[in-house]
Amino acid sequence: MSHATPSPAGGAAPSAAHPQNHTPEHRTPEQRREERKVLTGTMVGTTIEWYDFFIYAQAAALILGPLFFSPLGQTGAQIASWASLGISFLVRPLGAIVAGHIGDRHGRKVVLVMTLVGMGVATLLIGLLPTYSQIGVWAPILLILLRLVQGFSAGGEWGGAALMSVEHAPRSGRGWFGSFPQIGVPAGMVLASLMIFGLSTFMSEEAFLAWGWRIPFIASVVLIIVGHLIRRSVQESPVYEEMQDLKRAASAPLSELFRHHWRTVLQAALIFAGNNAAGYLVIAYFTKYGVSELGMERTHTLVASLVGGVAWIAFTVWGGWITDRIGRVLTFQIGYVGLILWAVPMWFLLNTAALPLYILAILVLVLTLGWTQGGLPALFAEMFPAQVRLSGLSIGYALGSVLGGAFAPMFADLILARTGSAWLIGVYIGALAVVSLIAVSMVSRSLQGRDLQAERAPAAA
Repeated sequence: MSHATPSPAGGAAPSAAHPQNHTPEHRTPEQRREERKVLTGTMVGTTIEWYDFFIYAQAAALILGPLFFSPLGQTGAQIASWASLGISFLVRPLGAIVAGHIGDRHGRKVVLVMTLVGMGVATLLIGLLPTYSQIGVWAPILLILLRLVQGFSAGGEWGGAALMSVEHAPRSGRGWFGSFPQIGVPAGMVLASLMIFGLSTFMSEEAFLAWGWRIPFIASVVLIIVGHLIRRSVQESPVYEEMQDLKRAASAPLSELFRHHWRTVLQAALIFAGNNAAGYLVIAYFTKYGVSELGMERTHTLVASLVGGVAWIAFTVWGGWITDRIGRVLTFQIGYVGLILWAVPMWFLLNTAALPLYILAILVLVLTLGWTQGGLPALFAEMFPAQVRLSGLSIGYALGSVLGGAFAPMFADLILARTGSAWLIGVYIGALAVVSLIAVSMVSRSLQGRDLQAERAPAAA
C-alpha cells in the first residue's frame, strides 16, 4: 500500500500558534488549557455517542428480538435482532463521507456537534417506539430506520473527534492525545452495561420487558445536552485553521481522496477490521452467550462486561501512550499477535461459566484491543495528508467497522448454531486479526511524527 508523504517544499512554514509544532515543555498555559478542553470534549462526546450506540447493542442481545421480531420465532427473532444491530454499519461509510466532506471544507467542530445531535435524537425516538404487538410490522421498520440514523451519525462522529485530539497534540504525544476519543468506546459500553445492570437488578423481568428497556434510550437526552455544551466550547482544529489561511478548503477533498488515496483508505479499513470484530464480541455477544448458552445469571455477565470495560479504558490509554514510545506499527503488531494467539483459547475459559475465569478471558482480550485501538487516530492521521485527512480516516474507519464488527455477533451465532463449537468463533476472529496484522505491517514507520500541517502532499501512486 502506498502513502502520501509530506512535501516540505510545498508546505507552509511551521506556525508557533499550533500546539503540534511544540514539544510538551514548550506549550504555553493557554495551549495547555485548550488541550484539556479538547481532550475532555472529544472523550465526553464519543462516550455519549457510543453509549447510545451500545445501549442498542445490549438491547439487541437481551430484549429487542421478542419485542420487535416475534413472528420469526425465538431463533429467527434473535438473528433478526443481531441483523438490525449490524445493518446500521452499512450506512456508516455514507455518514463518514458526508461528515468528512463537511469537516474538510467547514471544520472539524461542526461535525462533532452535528453527529452528537443526530445520534441523540435517534436514540430518544427508539425509546419511544411502539413494539410489534402494538403497531405490527411498522415497529421493526421504524426501528431499523432509526438504527440507520444512528449508524449514519456514528460514521461521522469518530473522525471529527479523532482529528480534533490529534491535531491539537504535540508531535511527541499524538498517540496519547488520540487515545482520549478512543476511550469513548469502552466508556460508552460501561455506561450502557451499568444502566442495564441497574435495571436488571432492581426491576422485575416483566416490568423490564414491558417498559423498563425504554429508560436507557430516553435517559440519553441528558447526556446529549451535557456533551453538546462541552463541545461548543472547543476551538477549531489548528490544522484546519491553517488550511483556511492557505485557502485550501476550496479544493475537492472527496474527489482527491478517491482518485489518489483509495489504497490508503482500504488499508486503514483492514487495519481496523480485526479490532472491531473482536470488540463487538465484548460489547454485544458475550453477555448473550453467557446467559443463553452457558446458563449464567444476566447480572454476572454484566459484571464481567463492566470489569472488562473499565480495563479496556485503561488499556486503550496505555496503548495510545505506548505508540509514542515504541512506535505505532510495532504496538499494533504486538496487539494483533496477542489477539491471534488468544482468539481460540479464551473460549475454553468462557465455557467454564465460572465468573472469575469468564472475567479473565475478557481481560486478556481487552488488553489486545487496547493496544490495537489507543493509537488508531494518530496512526490514521499520519497516513493521510491534511486536505483529505478527515474524509480519509473517517471512511477507512467506517469501512473497517463494516468488514469487522457489523455482523460479528450474528456470524458468531451462526457459527455456533452450525457447528456447536464456540472455539470456531475464535478462528473467525483470529483470521480477521491476521489480515489486520498484515495491513498494519505495510504502513511505513517513517510516517510517525510527520508534520500534520496543511502540506501540499503529492498524489499517492
